Amino acid sequence: MSSSPSTDESGALLGPADIRELAAALGVRPTKQRGQNFVIDANTVRRIVRTAEVRPDDIVVEVGPGLGSLTLALLEAAERVTAVEIDDVLAAALPATVAARLPERADRFALVHSDALHVTELPGPAPTALVANLPYNVAVPVLLHMLDRFPSIERTLVMVQAEVADRLAARPGNKVYGVPSVKAAWYADVKRAGSIGRNVFWPAPNVDSGLVSLVRRAEPLKTTATKREVFAVVDAAFAQRRKTLRAALAGWAGSAAAAEAALLAAGVSPQARGEALTVEEFAAVAEHKPA
Repeated sequence: MSSSPSTDESGALLGPADIRELAAALGVRPTKQRGQNFVIDANTVRRIVRTAEVRPDDIVVEVGPGLGSLTLALLEAAERVTAVEIDDVLAAALPATVAARLPERADRFALVHSDALHVTELPGPAPTALVANLPYNVAVPVLLHMLDRFPSIERTLVMVQAEVADRLAARPGNKVYGVPSVKAAWYADVKRAGSIGRNVFWPAPNVDSGLVSLVRRAEPLKTTATKREVFAVVDAAFAQRRKTLRAALAGWAGSAAAAEAALLAAGVSPQARGEALTVEEFAAVAEHKPA
């Protein structure tokens, strides 16, 4: 990784000067409210596309494309790219940016002007990959919504705040293991896939960023419990994470004694805490909820 933002030799990607020029022309200032930090480094977007293992036949969905830094790099590598953008000005400008910088691939690009949390369908073929620089303030809910809504997404690579990346990829027993870790594991095998410095963004955030790779499970989790039932146990366990599961799940089960019975039936110690359980164990507990 370079120590300072780079430009793109091919001319298609956006460099620092391009980003600022485009933003000025649109009257855009990145807002904290929407967690906007635009990537201004061509090397970084190429690295993201490479780490995401984007293939020529991939149908990629991108959330929060902003001014289009990553969008252009994805379009160079994938069959099609659909970008989901909530911001009115950015959504209106992005198709023109794509047409100006990658005219030969503009017909492979689609824009959905919407809040990603409310997107229930996408134009064109079903997406095979999700690659995004997710807005920090909604990263986890957006990621979980997209994985849930679009089961065709096999591979995901997201850039998020380093702390969020650690949480998503944490394993049982880790002190940052929690609700995001378990819910992400319901859908996929999750791992950290690298770190991103602050100087490749405009404005530079006051936190580091991390890449998280998620590869969808080849087979759904083997359980008779529904996702909603399992997630209810997860939420209850971590709502009072310092308590033993016997105490933390009392409300969920109806009483501490009922929680203990469910835990024992699932082969889980009632004295354990939520941070010790795998997603499979949470599913086993959900299967034994008292009637």
